[in-house]
Amino acid sequence: MSTEPMMEASQVRLTDQQIAEQLVDQARSDGVGLVGPGGLLNGLTRAVLETALEVEMGEHLGCDKDAVEGRSNGNSRNGSRSKTVLTEAGPVTIEVPRDREGTFEPKTVKKHSRRMPGVDELVISLSARGLTTGEISALFAEFYGADVSKDTISKITDKELAEMAEWQNRPLDSVYPVIFIDAMVVKIRDGLVANRPVYCAVGVTVDGERDILGLWVGTGREGAKYWQKVLTEIKNRGVKDACIVVSDGLTGLSESITATWPEAIHQTCVLHLIHNMFRYASKSDWPAIAADLRPVYQAATEAAARQRFEDFDEKWGRQYQATTRLWESAWAEFVPFLQFDPEIRSVVYSTNAIESIHARSRRAVRARGHFPTESAALKCVYLTVRSLDPTGKGRQRGINR
Repeated sequence: MSTEPMMEASQVRLTDQQIAEQLVDQARSDGVGLVGPGGLLNGLTRAVLETALEVEMGEHLGCDKDAVEGRSNGNSRNGSRSKTVLTEAGPVTIEVPRDREGTFEPKTVKKHSRRMPGVDELVISLSARGLTTGEISALFAEFYGADVSKDTISKITDKELAEMAEWQNRPLDSVYPVIFIDAMVVKIRDGLVANRPVYCAVGVTVDGERDILGLWVGTGREGAKYWQKVLTEIKNRGVKDACIVVSDGLTGLSESITATWPEAIHQTCVLHLIHNMFRYASKSDWPAIAADLRPVYQAATEAAARQRFEDFDEKWGRQYQATTRLWESAWAEFVPFLQFDPEIRSVVYSTNAIESIHARSRRAVRARGHFPTESAALKCVYLTVRSLDPTGKGRQRGINR
């Protein structure tokens, strides 16, 4: 096998490294920093942008900058104007070439634009990680020497609202083997600061991919009535059937699920059951109770689970009657997952698939404290959801499962 392509690629990489080393050495000898205003990276960014603009102008006029034929054409170069744009390297002042007829429309740095596209993505990424507009503004001032107001940052993130609306109303698959539903609480100022639920639904597609179906801000406390509205909207967006719907043990939720998809299996999250049960038991007994419950939800069949639960009731029922009553009342929604193979059980026995999303969202929500409007709260959670899996590795792990 010929090694010439490999040698050429190696030489290109070596040449790039040599160029970088020369630039760094030159910057150090001149006393120039690598980053920040007036730094090496700032200067390189300016050179690259100005070169790209000159290339665009040459393509627009059909001739190079110093070409003789460009002087006799009807349109020609007409000097340049200074413009400061915000880039990932900080504020950069560049010279934008002009033509006499004013028909040049640059693509590298568009007319009237004061920010490179990467800056908007950086702002959105920082916002998704929980930074407030004031914190993002301070970060740009400290690290880039750039004056980016809080209003500008808000306008950048507000551009995502149109995308969010389109995402929220997009058509969905006709069938989802599994749908997880749960809500988290955010604080919204509506006259007074109050706790409001943000409802979230996550579907697993027939290809095994995780698909976040939507986000909805409700009123009051989380309730089955609002879930009925959410599930109806999901159905109206094309979901004809859901095989299994996994949720916490919210009262009345089974009826809402059945009313939407009559054949769907409702599976109550086993972890929620255990956590709710601990409220009725002494903390010192939690480890022993958890150990005695494990044979119940790890049983091979429903009959075996019932036998193990009777053993549990015999040991703990007299001391903690409320715990056994809790399991008895939820038994019909607890046992469905026992009919499946262990691989499927590990997916549907809990709402962990949606809890991981909520964990990331809560970090961003806590940083804000509370939100001035419902729209601001929804935007924050949406931006967090949008940035959950930028590399695609999480999606691949889900498919493997």
